[in-house]
Amino acid sequence: MSLSIKNKVALVTGANRGIGKAIVESFLAHGADKVYLAVRNPETTTDLARTYGERVVTLPVDMSNAESIASLAQHARDVQVVVNNAGVLEIADPLCDHVEAALEAEITVNVLGLIRVAKAFAPILEANGGGALVQLNSVASITNFTEFTTYSASKAAAYSVTQGLRDKLAPKGIQVLSVHPGPIATDMAAKAGLTGDPASSVAEGVVAALEQGAFHLFPDTVAQEIWGAYQGFAQAIITPPPAQ
Repeated sequence: MSLSIKNKVALVTGANRGIGKAIVESFLAHGADKVYLAVRNPETTTDLARTYGERVVTLPVDMSNAESIASLAQHARDVQVVVNNAGVLEIADPLCDHVEAALEAEITVNVLGLIRVAKAFAPILEANGGGALVQLNSVASITNFTEFTTYSASKAAAYSVTQGLRDKLAPKGIQVLSVHPGPIATDMAAKAGLTGDPASSVAEGVVAALEQGAFHLFPDTVAQEIWGAYQGFAQAIITPPPAQ
């Protein structure tokens, strides 16, 4: 299963900055007809709206609220590609004072948000002839980073859910792509004291991976190093070829 973004209608959560904004720009550069910008604060998409005009439509969403996600889907019923990019990161090791609160916040957005987006949009994608669901996971879904233990745990859970969604959505003609960036030069990375490759490396990787029909994308320098070690396991266990 593969998909070209050309002439498609897409929706990107967390579209106002960082990786989300880069994905919006790449989709439009590759010929997407329209992109919905799903954000908590609609005022943050002013620059994108000024640049792209009617090719972008801003919609409000609170990724911690199930009703808000359901409402988002009702306002984007022509969508063919959904990118679940919005996420939260807390700096929390497993013994810190706020570890429980950090994990709860991250599970709510990073895991339940994914499940709610999938449940809300799967019927729409299927009704529109199939399409794609792109999930922004992380290299932290593969290995724990101690100071970001709760984030790693939430992304590991999201990665597992993404695998289940791949199996459930494939018969409906919906491609699922699991994206695993390493450190990327975004506000979230800066909060964690990290630097990395530009967000465009992820965005262009998503476009290419959808065209290739891939399930995994490890788009940047650090991610590629981890993929080199993980690839054999992933291809044998996570995405084995069909039995002959």
